[in-house]
Amino acid sequence: MRSFAILLRKEEMALFSSPIAYAVMTVFLLIMGYSFTLTLFISHQPSMVHVFFQMFVLFMLTGPLITMRLLAEEQKLRTMEVLLTSPVSEVAIVLAKYCASMSLIVVMLLLSGCYAAALIWFGDPDFGPIYSGYLGLLLFGSAVVGTGLLASALTANQIIAALISLSAFLLLWIIDNFGWLLPSPADTLVVNLSLAVHFRPFAVGSVYLSDVGFFLSVTLLTLLLTVRALARR
Repeated sequence: MRSFAILLRKEEMALFSSPIAYAVMTVFLLIMGYSFTLTLFISHQPSMVHVFFQMFVLFMLTGPLITMRLLAEEQKLRTMEVLLTSPVSEVAIVLAKYCASMSLIVVMLLLSGCYAAALIWFGDPDFGPIYSGYLGLLLFGSAVVGTGLLASALTANQIIAALISLSAFLLLWIIDNFGWLLPSPADTLVVNLSLAVHFRPFAVGSVYLSDVGFFLSVTLLTLLLTVRALARR
């Protein structure tokens, strides 16, 4: 646990001392603030459903920027060998980088809580969709970080790592549009791989164990594959 705490502190300092983290947070808050204000004035409804869907898309676009350097940079700078020969396991290395990245996701979600606070101050919103929407974004963010870590473990080039994870997100975002064209039971299987299909219930106030299990499964699978990729080095 002590070695994991040291690794986690190192990753936290590296992440929050990087301009990428603050650039991502600034762009995220500016875009979402503009979108939230515009949506509120147009609809005049105390709801964050549209905001959650836009945050979902932004997480797909900014997630690769957060994770692209985590392992790819270690390989490029040839510090990966030092990490792997130190008295820490591959699991601890992956979990430290995962937890550090998730802390940035959590900070972004906490900062976006000002939108919910504004709804509470000026109106009487339904809290169910707000709670479930943030839960869905947290689970989706976890899957995004896990996938980005795996992409970063597969290459020493940060740009390629970002492109791999972004391509995977975009494919799993629109895959349900192609899934409906397939014959049964292939259509159900393909549609159930869609990120949007599993996130949509959270945004409108419904929480299903199947959707929670999907995002947790993606997270665990990608972290396991990342550990295996490091173990083979």
